[in-house]
Amino acid sequence: MSTVRMIFKELWHRKINFLLGVLAVTVAVAFFVAFQTAARASNRETARLMLSMGYNLHVIAWDADVGDFLMTGVANATMPESHLETLASQKNISYNHLLAVLEKQMIWRDVPVLVTGLAPEVCPPGRKKPPMVFQIEPGTAYIGYQVAVRLGIEKGNKIEIDGTQLEVARCLAESGGVDDMRIQCHLADAQQILACPGQISEIQAVDCLCFVEGADPLEMLRTEIGAILPDTQVLQAKSMADARARQRQMVFKTFAVMVPFVVIACGVWVGVLAIMNVRERQTEIGLLRALGYGAAKIGGLFLGKAMLTGLLGALVGFGAGATLALVFGPEIFRLTARTTVRPEAVVLLQSLAAAPLFSIVASFVPVMFAVSYDPAATLREE
Repeated sequence: MSTVRMIFKELWHRKINFLLGVLAVTVAVAFFVAFQTAARASNRETARLMLSMGYNLHVIAWDADVGDFLMTGVANATMPESHLETLASQKNISYNHLLAVLEKQMIWRDVPVLVTGLAPEVCPPGRKKPPMVFQIEPGTAYIGYQVAVRLGIEKGNKIEIDGTQLEVARCLAESGGVDDMRIQCHLADAQQILACPGQISEIQAVDCLCFVEGADPLEMLRTEIGAILPDTQVLQAKSMADARARQRQMVFKTFAVMVPFVVIACGVWVGVLAIMNVRERQTEIGLLRALGYGAAKIGGLFLGKAMLTGLLGALVGFGAGATLALVFGPEIFRLTARTTVRPEAVVLLQSLAAAPLFSIVASFVPVMFAVSYDPAATLREE
């Protein structure tokens, strides 16, 4: 009788033991799949939440007054627009969502306004992301709430600012901040209005550094960007960056503690079942050895069963973990549920590779006992 046939006959004969083993592997795999799905979703959800707070990295000209920038939010010196392309062309960098801005305060129709020119947002090679802000077409303008109310401006109106004609594409809702006093337009239009051809005030970005204990992300960014653009200064909204990084670390640390505990518990479970299986089959093992079956053949019976237990547990566990993620994930990760809470093929492949190995390792000691047991002693007892 072939080894495979003997394995299936034993599984059918001892169904409860086999099903309990599959259940143990299923629990371990389901927890692993749910963790992987939740960790990815949490990372993206945190990133999306933090992106809604705006850019946290500012690159300004070297001769711009930092104190004045911190007080007003507007750099008092400009730098070449080509700096944006230089930064955006870099690979293996720690920032993304690059936005070139040119802005300046001025009096327009007896109202103080902040003219802000925005270039289309760009991303480094291979890191394309949806833009964080609206894209403004050339020749159009977005008018802040207070400016629109004071001057009676409505969508579709034609306005002129220092000789530049613009069409109002949108009047923004009230924000309660400086945005209510902005006139936002395309960067090229702002350069014409402010007489700053080819110049920008700053480059805004989002840093992609995770929190590293004992390291200063700002210094890392300054070193990285300083090597690319030595004539600039780098400022970071540290509270925002630290909050995002710490949130990510908290999720990973939580699961890093929970997953090993569950895996070890399930491994002990599988090991105990294997010991029980060996003890129940001592007479059978003694007869097989007496009939000339070698240690490799008998070991193959037990390890083959462990491998099948792992494969079936991986399939069922992946389905269970994916179902848990799909059922509970959308309630937890509301912003990104449609795009991030989903099972991934790579996790299934990892489960199919790891679960049989996990089951074999957990059964290894009992199997070694089975193949080394003296058949004469067993048969003598019988």
